[in-house]
Amino acid sequence: MRPPPRPTALRFAERLLPKLWSAGVLPPPDLDEDRLFRQARRAAKLDDFGPDDAWRDNLSVLLEALRDAPMNAIGRTIAHGSILKVLVDRLRAEAVLAAHPEIRARPLAPPLVICGQMRSGTTRLQRLLACDDRFAHLRLYETLSPVPGPHAGRDPRIRWAGFGLRFINWVNPGNAAAHPTGPMEPDEETGLLEHSFWGAQIEAQRRIPAFARHCESADALPAYRRFADLLRLAGWFRGSDPKLPWLLKSPQYLQDLTTLSEVFPGARFIFMTREANALVASGCSLVWNQMVVQSDMVDPAWIGREWLHKTALRQARADAFRATLADTRAFALDFADMEQDWRGSVRRLYDWLDLPLGEALIARTEAYMARERRHIGHRYRLADFGLTPEGVTAALAASSPAYRPSSTATDAAVAAS
Repeated sequence: MRPPPRPTALRFAERLLPKLWSAGVLPPPDLDEDRLFRQARRAAKLDDFGPDDAWRDNLSVLLEALRDAPMNAIGRTIAHGSILKVLVDRLRAEAVLAAHPEIRARPLAPPLVICGQMRSGTTRLQRLLACDDRFAHLRLYETLSPVPGPHAGRDPRIRWAGFGLRFINWVNPGNAAAHPTGPMEPDEETGLLEHSFWGAQIEAQRRIPAFARHCESADALPAYRRFADLLRLAGWFRGSDPKLPWLLKSPQYLQDLTTLSEVFPGARFIFMTREANALVASGCSLVWNQMVVQSDMVDPAWIGREWLHKTALRQARADAFRATLADTRAFALDFADMEQDWRGSVRRLYDWLDLPLGEALIARTEAYMARERRHIGHRYRLADFGLTPEGVTAALAASSPAYRPSSTATDAAVAAS
């Protein structure tokens, strides 16, 4: 296996942080649950975190898993900062919801949900559809911080999202190659699930298998009810029309489709697919690029085993759920078709949606694709993560009777998803 070398900037940042803690310039990260709650109350100047609808259990499982996780100085700092941010956001959200009970009564139109494994082309499809102002979508800064703090003028969440993104891309430029984005770009709603300490975005950054197994088996309903309230809150802050359907996208949804459908009755689903070997190899590469920022002991073979398991689990759940849907609620779109003829794929999708493709929308999608094509992608191989095409096929076939391997398997690729 030949994982990429650790970036020089990452090694520099790892050495710098402990010196800043010792000098008192930055407080050392503290993952004690009680102290995190006290710090959040102090920072927000608020006290009510809202009802305990299982999110505190999720947090306790996460903190226990983090104690066993091999994290470096950056990893401990990011873990502490992200948990503290969620707690502060929960306090602020509860204050707004208590002051404005009409928010929770705000209707939500049935959303359009893009369902696909990591690296199946879901980001590209989301950004193409986000060109259409008949759908609402969240931007990166909104999903990173779903609840605006008190401010006047330009939203400070935009500045902080840009700062965090520049830092992550500085310590590991591989992140930008694997997933180019910006504060104002349409992006998946992982931050809304993190409000309940739920979802694969948390586990994709760290080696925390106990937390992963918890999220695979625990009840997802409280997390998605909170998710829906945060969408209502976002729409209320914007003053947008509640009849506008949200455009939703996250690989996590494949794991929780039954629950998501319960919370959003009438939702329509676009299922993205991709040849399995390239899909798994690219997904493992993305996870490696996130984990290597936060740990000095990232094991590529463990990533291969863990994310092949995750891919198989999600595929099985997605296949079972999709079998229950009428054709009017499910549309299939393949990565290869989008690569070969994205215009034709989009036309077929809009025919299914029964929406016209006007000239202005076509021009916006052309502009986006011209910009997207400048992204050169990143390289990945199954072998770098201890995997083989035969092993991938066996794992996916064992998990889902509906799985059929592609006839165009490949073990290496350069692509963007």
